[in-house]
Amino acid sequence: MTSKSQTNPRKLPQQDRSKFTVDAILTATAHILTAEGYDKASTNRIAERAGISIGSLYQYFPNKASLIAALRARHVSSMMEVIESKLRDLFDAPIAVVLPEIVKASIAAHAIDPTLHKVLHEQVPRLSGTEMENRMTDLLRSYLAKQCDTAEAVKPPAYRIQPQKLDYTVFVIERSIEALTHAAVIECSDLLQDGHLEQEINEMLLSYLTQKLAHLASPTPAY
Repeated sequence: MTSKSQTNPRKLPQQDRSKFTVDAILTATAHILTAEGYDKASTNRIAERAGISIGSLYQYFPNKASLIAALRARHVSSMMEVIESKLRDLFDAPIAVVLPEIVKASIAAHAIDPTLHKVLHEQVPRLSGTEMENRMTDLLRSYLAKQCDTAEAVKPPAYRIQPQKLDYTVFVIERSIEALTHAAVIECSDLLQDGHLEQEINEMLLSYLTQKLAHLASPTPAY
């Protein structure tokens, strides 16, 4: 596992010119990763593709690991912006409304740059921590914790969250959404054409979250 100090950028861009340079470096990194793979993405190749000197690259990124970490962070931020923007106004909505939106937003997020996402997921050595997982975990924990707090007072039995072992529940939901939506976009995109796969994921997760499967008589929200 790569230490955090090895993956931090050397300095952050402050002016428009330096921001343009960093953007060119990260764009070049993404191009080489997706076109040729992780092993071919050397700092020299990246600098050449970005049209800058290797010295200019090292002003911002001390090594390849820091470059990949910055690219991953940018990609994750783009993905999470899609998810968080769709859920921002749904924090008080019932689970049967929110969960399908999380799945739909996760699929849309994975579709932003599926080739890059696949390379980062499959070829890049795992760095310490994963921002996507952390942000999704925080989002789900905040929402489900609120559901637990209000369940007895306002929620019908079909949509009460069991408050015990919330961390386990969050882990199962986050990993299920990530694994299934990743596989759907990257490996089985044809299955997304009619919306049935989304519905299958939603029904599975709703069944897991509710106390009694028999109470799930309400129709599934439209997608």
